[in-house]
Amino acid sequence: RLSNRFNPPSCEMSRYKKLMARIEAGEQIIIDGATGTELERRGVPQLDNAWNGGGALSHPDILKQIHKEYIRAGAEIIISNTFATLKSALRDAGVEEDFDAYNRRAITLASQARSDLGANDVLVAGGISHWSWSGKHPNLDELRDNAAEQAAIMADGGADLIILEMMSKIDRMLALIDGVQHCGLPIWVGFSCEIDSEGTPLLYKSTQKLSDAIVSISNRDLDLVCIMHTEVADIDACLDVLDKAWTRPVGVYAHSGDYIDGKWIFSSVINAEDYTVASEGWINRGVNVIGGCCGIGPEHIHRLKGLCQGTI
Repeated sequence: RLSNRFNPPSCEMSRYKKLMARIEAGEQIIIDGATGTELERRGVPQLDNAWNGGGALSHPDILKQIHKEYIRAGAEIIISNTFATLKSALRDAGVEEDFDAYNRRAITLASQARSDLGANDVLVAGGISHWSWSGKHPNLDELRDNAAEQAAIMADGGADLIILEMMSKIDRMLALIDGVQHCGLPIWVGFSCEIDSEGTPLLYKSTQKLSDAIVSISNRDLDLVCIMHTEVADIDACLDVLDKAWTRPVGVYAHSGDYIDGKWIFSSVINAEDYTVASEGWINRGVNVIGGCCGIGPEHIHRLKGLCQGTI
């Protein structure tokens, strides 16, 4: 089921339509791993209240190198380092005036990485979230309008699709969808989840059920839902929910490691071999798009590509 939101025969749309046709034919698509924690691992300083969102302006060469490493590892979708560059987070960081620059530059760097390697079929996804590191949140109208502006920058910069990342509140997610739906790009939604004491998948740091979140988007024009930034051990329970409630394509990009005092702890990250074993189980359940989130790096993606090609 391809989105009917667009019909221009541009190179961006043909890339996306080609990818969706492959998904519908039963192929597995490799998405990249983490960019934010990779920047952190390589020593790029954080922005106060905007996590690892600063790399596009402070260390563009490192960010572009990360994108290139994922493409070389086999990623067919790379996500811009914009998870933390929503306007409200940049305001909390004291750099709201650079909102356009951060988002536009992040899309440009991902696109340049693709061009430098001649990887013309690789898609650039613009990542947008509603997360807050300060605990302060804009009202829903402001969130919607900010997301519309962010998505328009990404579309103008050459993104192929929008991924709403770390969705953990239903009302905020719906505000984001309302905001980005007019940017002209297809939309995917990524849910972050945790499991309660009764084994029920909830949205991250929330009492809201994943099943209710899926119901809330059932009539929206969305091509794919991901379970992302979720513990490896919790993915199957989330897929159980999607098996019952979602009939369109599914992606998974789990995280691994610990987050303590604003820093990612890499010593507890799952090794690439074990992540590949887990991913094989998800693929066998029908997952269409597979990759990684925080803590998951190029080595993990390289092994996933081998898994999907049948070379490991």
